[in-house]
Amino acid sequence: MDSSILEPSLYTVKAVLILDNDGDRLYAKYYDDTYPTVKEQKAFEKNIFNKTHRTDSEIALLEGLTVVYKSNIDLFFYVIGSSHENELMLMAVLNCLFDSLSQMLRKNVERRALLENMEGLFLAVDEIVDGGVILESDPQQVVHRVALRGDDVPLTEQTVTQVRKTILASLSSNLSYIQGEIFMSKARAKLLQAQILKSASDSFSNNPICF
Repeated sequence: MDSSILEPSLYTVKAVLILDNDGDRLYAKYYDDTYPTVKEQKAFEKNIFNKTHRTDSEIALLEGLTVVYKSNIDLFFYVIGSSHENELMLMAVLNCLFDSLSQMLRKNVERRALLENMEGLFLAVDEIVDGGVILESDPQQVVHRVALRGDDVPLTEQTVTQVRKTILASLSSNLSYIQGEIFMSKARAKLLQAQILKSASDSFSNNPICF
């Protein structure tokens, strides 16, 4: 075997995948050209799902790669490295991603909740792995940084979900303001009406009409 293959490398992670319980892709990020086309990637994902979704193991060797994985409800999480990669390093990435999402989704780690918070998933993965290099393995730090970055995302980079939430919040706020103004206007009108009636009554009492 070529000794260069076994040289230590910072580029630990080849891919991060999340599939649903039918083996369909919900999220995939590849960090090298092991599978250069979408067609090859999809074929690999189907193969990996078929080999792992009915087993209780957390580690597999597939197509010359080391695969660590875990499932939760209707989601399957995978972190892939080379055949000689340290499984503990890959597992640290997997656990960090899962625990980060668990905190962000308030322990509701399932397909629907994930699809409604894809922007958080993208940010979390970017905080954990960059170009195949592991940056972070502490989920608390990941969640904290995602929260900070989420506040700074410009409108052009926001997802449809974010924009919809922003618009609904704005409409709700404006509606509450308008309703408040209408209520105050009615109250002021009633007060003015009462003042006019009182003024008229006082005027009549002080200057009675004589016949």
